Amino acid sequence: MNAPIIDPLQGDFPEVIEEYLEHGVIKCVAFNHRGSLLAAGCADGGCVIWDFETRGIAKEIRDSDCSAAITSVSWSKYGHRLLVSAADKSLTLWDVSTGEKIARTILQQTPLQARLNPGLSSPSLCLACPLSSAPMIVDFDIDCTTLLPVSVPEMPDVLAPPQRSKCPESNPPFSPAAACFNKCGDLVYIGNSKGEILIVDYKSVRVLALVSASGAAPVKNIVFSRNGQYLLTNSHDRTIRIYENLLPAKNVLKSLEDLGKNIDGLDGIEKMKTVGSKCLTLFREFQDSVTKMHWKAPCFSGDGEWVVGGSACKGEHKIYIWDRAGHLVKILEGPKEALIDLAWHPVHPIIVSVSLAGLVYIWAKDYTENWSAFAPDFKELEENEEYVEREDEFDLIPETEKVKVLDVNEDEEVDIDTVEKDAFSDSDTSVEELRYLPAEPIPDTNDQQDNLVESIKLIEGQISASPASEEGGQNGHHASSPQAEEMGETRGKRKRKPSEKAMELQAEKAKPLKGSGKTVRAKNRAAFDQETDDSINGGDDDDDAYY
Repeated sequence: MNAPIIDPLQGDFPEVIEEYLEHGVIKCVAFNHRGSLLAAGCADGGCVIWDFETRGIAKEIRDSDCSAAITSVSWSKYGHRLLVSAADKSLTLWDVSTGEKIARTILQQTPLQARLNPGLSSPSLCLACPLSSAPMIVDFDIDCTTLLPVSVPEMPDVLAPPQRSKCPESNPPFSPAAACFNKCGDLVYIGNSKGEILIVDYKSVRVLALVSASGAAPVKNIVFSRNGQYLLTNSHDRTIRIYENLLPAKNVLKSLEDLGKNIDGLDGIEKMKTVGSKCLTLFREFQDSVTKMHWKAPCFSGDGEWVVGGSACKGEHKIYIWDRAGHLVKILEGPKEALIDLAWHPVHPIIVSVSLAGLVYIWAKDYTENWSAFAPDFKELEENEEYVEREDEFDLIPETEKVKVLDVNEDEEVDIDTVEKDAFSDSDTSVEELRYLPAEPIPDTNDQQDNLVESIKLIEGQISASPASEEGGQNGHHASSPQAEEMGETRGKRKRKPSEKAMELQAEKAKPLKGSGKTVRAKNRAAFDQETDDSINGGDDDDDAYY
């Protein structure tokens, strides 16, 4: 939709269900960096990728070793790789273009969520959040996992060494923690069961800063906005909190080290909290003060102007939308099915939500065009009004325009080299990005070809047995004529024209005869029959044949 003709007073957020997508039972969805492809994980262990422009299936990915439900899907920054986590404790890395499996590993716990490192063009490093274990870094190249800390001990000198192993040992019952990478992939932000946010350097496995939240409720979800300026957390106290990121976009590790050096007289947790206060600051809190409901899959819009969260209540499909100022601007009500996942399109005001029945609903904006945007003096009328035209209104050059002085500098050069900054200015132009997948026709199998041949034969048999074919046979196309059958002739044998003598005898037969009627009639009949037999068996060769 052309932006200038849209009413500026309308919010740029979805309003109605445009359509829905169906492919088995869908469990989770994720857009690629441009929003041109939508990946979805199914309950049978397969994944499907839709071309979001055409709403057609671009590719299906399935691992023969996995038949469990998919718990999360994650794209790489440039769309060439797709990370899939499943309920059978597996993590699988796929090449999207070829559909080939790059790597697969089995964890000790079921990964509820897994994310690829957004700072790498071809990442083989991911962050997994298991069900009953601390978040871990998984390196597919060396098949190694590294557990990340989820709390800070009272004594900083007692920090345990990082656990690095190919198969980490199972741990006692553990409250699941949420974690995510920052925009550049340098740091990991972890929300633990105490309501704290830990900023961790995953390479050295060190906690660099600590942010305490009010309420001390366990954190269920944590996610950054697209531009990296805001951080969202969803806690068990039914509150969504927005934090403003105070760290620079680049050289984050160096900035954190400088903050730690500038703080004197504090050690341990107090120093980490002081550094954390200079990294994140609480910006807004969102909650439903009436129903006090839990939230499902909260996230930011593509431009970070809106915050969206799904209702976790059973039997309802409601999506709440707030602006960054904290005002509730819209409640989207869908079918009577629970909501299990949702995602906001990176560019357009579109939301996709997944219902408990496995359908993907696409929410879009119901646009109202503002025609007054075409011209400043354009006025929309509620009803017809009488109008008196000006005397020079339809002149080629009205008198009113002749008086005006043009201020346009026709000699000014037009800049055609400067590229305006867009939403994807952070992308590296030297790396080719996968935006669309080519259509691949699916060839028919041998069984399908055999069924097609049998169907054609069956149709031909029905046509040959139809009344039209029988009529055609009587006309000499498919069966022998009745005259030939009566005379014992085969189909296709030519029939001779009777001779003139036979015709004369036939004419005389119709005339009354003198003398003994019986004798004359018998002689004439015998002569006629003899002449007819001669004509049929050969007759005169000079006679013309007819059909």
